[in-house]
Amino acid sequence: MLTAGLAAAVVTASVVPAAAEAEPEAPETQDIVAELENDGVFIDPTIADQIPSADESALESAAAGSDVPVYYVILPSGTVGSEAGLETYLEPVMGEVGDGVYGVLAGSDAFRVLSPNVEDTEAIREAALAEGDNNQITTLAAVPEAIDTVEEDAAAGATSGVVLLAILVLLVAGGGWFVYNQRKKRAAEKAKQLAEIKQMATEDVVRLGEDVARLEIDLSAVDEETRTDYSRAMDSYDQAKSLLDTLQEPDQVRMVTGALEDGRYYMTATRARLNGQEVPARRGPCFFNPQHGPSTTDVEWAPPGGSPRSVTACDSCAQAVRTGGQPDVRLVEVDGERRPYYDAGPAYSPYAGGYFGMDMMMGMFTGMMMGSMMGSMLGGGMMGGDMGAGDMGGGDMGGDFGGDFGGGGDFGGFDF
Repeated sequence: MLTAGLAAAVVTASVVPAAAEAEPEAPETQDIVAELENDGVFIDPTIADQIPSADESALESAAAGSDVPVYYVILPSGTVGSEAGLETYLEPVMGEVGDGVYGVLAGSDAFRVLSPNVEDTEAIREAALAEGDNNQITTLAAVPEAIDTVEEDAAAGATSGVVLLAILVLLVAGGGWFVYNQRKKRAAEKAKQLAEIKQMATEDVVRLGEDVARLEIDLSAVDEETRTDYSRAMDSYDQAKSLLDTLQEPDQVRMVTGALEDGRYYMTATRARLNGQEVPARRGPCFFNPQHGPSTTDVEWAPPGGSPRSVTACDSCAQAVRTGGQPDVRLVEVDGERRPYYDAGPAYSPYAGGYFGMDMMMGMFTGMMMGSMMGSMLGGGMMGGDMGAGDMGGGDMGGDFGGDFGGGGDFGGFDF
């Protein structure tokens, strides 16, 4: 495994100093500099005659053939006492000889790789040890190949890093595009819903304005109660118009229809006073069409495919239901199709909520699934509760994410 001469040098250089009880004297740094500048190899004179010339030539060839400057320094064991001492000792040598990689042998446990300009010398050392197979000369001669291996690994790592970065950029870009696309779709859907629901609310506001205008009241000729109710009707109408003009979100229509419901009631109260009739008790709007104003009665009615249910109705719609006819249902525009507002989807739940309020919604719609809008209102879209389809069926509202000098690379029998 060891060359014969190098093995003999190991024994001789370690035993003689022990007998003399003195550490070997470190060679002059200028002597090391001169040899390294000459052929790239310095062998301490005390062991030079014990290292075969073939081994020395092999090191000289390795140094000469390396793409990166490589230098070899072989010292007797005990020349320097520690790793830090070795680096301090060779610092002036490296300063004069220049940049490159220095392979140093200084005893059985002291194969080191030093450099003034290469950072990852430990990786080079480990690669040379792997190539050397416990043979000192082979290990030293493997330093140039170890340098290439480390550089290739670094380049491969850099390439992998670039590839990973590119993949990451693509993923981020793809994720960004997906998020942007989803936001764009949501924005487009919201804009579409807003346009449809705003058109619906506009129709209701215009209808109330026309009905109020038909009253043709001379305020100077009526009593205070009539003037008050009429003023309230007009104020509610004006409020509904103002809210409609500032509508930015589909949910905000609740405030518009809430104002319209107030206006409808006060208009009905005004008309009753003008006709000398008793002002009716305040009831919720006609379920079939809130434009009809306050309801006058309750009627049993079943939606298509549903169970009969008591709903509020005006006189005309109640009569139609009782005689088997079709009530005048409020239709809305959904994807170009006119449908009953209660079967128009979740976007219309705030529209109904503003007219009917929570108490009335609970009474009219509990236990009855009336299209996707009613499911949204009762399931959480409006109630904010925790009620599933099974709860609706039963009427249950609920309420409710190292080492030592050699660094672990010891050579067997390396002891000079």
